[in-house]
Amino acid sequence: MTNLIKFETKSAQKNDEINSFFIGENFKTNHLSNILSKQDLNKINLYLSNLKKSKKDKNFTTFDLSEKKKIIFISLKEKENLFDLEETGAKFFVFLKSNGLKKINLFCDTLRKTDYIKNVLHFLHGFNLKSYSFNKYKSKIIDKTTIDVRLISKNAKSLKKDYHNYHAIESGVNLARDLVSEPPNVLNPKKYTEIIKKLSSLGLKITVYNEKKMKSLGMNALLGVGQGSINESFLVTIEWRGNKNSKDKPLAFVGKGVCFDTGGISLKPARFMEEMKYDMGGSAVVVGLLKTLALRKAKVNAIGVVGLVENMPGGNAQRPGDIVKSYSGKTIEVLNTDAEGRLVLADALSFTEKKFNPKFIIDLATLTGAIIVSLGEEYAGLFSNNDDLSDRIFKMGNKVKEKVWRLPLHENYNKLMNSPIADVQNINYSGGAGSITAAEFLQRFILKKTPWAHLDIAGMAFSKKAANLNPSGATGFGVRLLNQLVKEYYE
Repeated sequence: MTNLIKFETKSAQKNDEINSFFIGENFKTNHLSNILSKQDLNKINLYLSNLKKSKKDKNFTTFDLSEKKKIIFISLKEKENLFDLEETGAKFFVFLKSNGLKKINLFCDTLRKTDYIKNVLHFLHGFNLKSYSFNKYKSKIIDKTTIDVRLISKNAKSLKKDYHNYHAIESGVNLARDLVSEPPNVLNPKKYTEIIKKLSSLGLKITVYNEKKMKSLGMNALLGVGQGSINESFLVTIEWRGNKNSKDKPLAFVGKGVCFDTGGISLKPARFMEEMKYDMGGSAVVVGLLKTLALRKAKVNAIGVVGLVENMPGGNAQRPGDIVKSYSGKTIEVLNTDAEGRLVLADALSFTEKKFNPKFIIDLATLTGAIIVSLGEEYAGLFSNNDDLSDRIFKMGNKVKEKVWRLPLHENYNKLMNSPIADVQNINYSGGAGSITAAEFLQRFILKKTPWAHLDIAGMAFSKKAANLNPSGATGFGVRLLNQLVKEYYE
């Protein structure tokens, strides 16, 4: 759904439009004296007085001034921070949609807070993020609701100008959501590369490595995952040079892009296997993030790297017991072909570190079911070899309410990934700690001690329940978190 957002200095009142106002604990109707008549203000005063006596704690209340004039009051708490405002904006969208209200005048100047422009834009940001829907393949869309929002303010020009950065974030989040939502017969690795290449129009440099090129580079871990599929595998790099004069190392983001995961020869159970189209969620976040950085012209140099494969049980599929030599030179014993994402990331991580020599590497992957057992749908798992990087990610996660929780890495867990006949095995069948040992596996492919963090987003990339700023379905979790990290610490 795309809302129609307009910024205007005054409202041309129409009968089918509804006026909405922010009210806080110290709200006074004289703030509306230049908007409404004295008679209307008297009616509102009486209504608000009765509302206060009833002590009803509602985010939104409606009041009919007349048969054709409706008002919505948006109640705000005095200590509501910017990200609380986003959630209130998201709730406002749900309120309007559920009540069939399609044309709204939002009088922004009634939000009487310091730096109210930023406050209004965070409210609008939450409103827009919540409105996402994926109806591309429905032959008949029952709900075609598009809400026309007119933001009325004496500072309309500033609102419109500053909204650009919020819109950039929304575009990146919604691209990630779109990619995760696409069915696997459409979004195969080849199609995925074509979508990414279109981003070059934003100033991003896109380089696509096909199977022949990857074979020459020795990316046998990644290639092994996709060898059972008729669809070719790829590795794609996405470069944003927003600060060309800087001599600082670039920031690097790496994503797992398994477009569909059957488990390969170690076949998954049939029930809920259709959800494995989401197994490219990490790569979607990386692509969405780079789009956001390009759209808002972030003054930073950043690299995105995604490994795109399809894991199928074909006649040429990788077998349990196979040994492959990775890009790093390390050999891997493949005990379970359903532990495939880490094989894709192994080559992508080593390649990123060697080619770009980055300041840090953050990888994202729907890597383990074990992280859902541990953290559910509230936190992504965070693993890192660097306390400073980990602390920054944790703080930004709390700030934008895309929360992460750090789990330990330890030599005793690392030993569990030793293979008796190769350098490392791809799964640990004893000792538990499935998410931790998966992270220990990945850490072995960071060869230069580059600061590195791994985000296991298996519980966060998709949700069957609508919560916070997300509708049900693909969430785009991670785009806002990493954009905030870049913005606050590296620009």
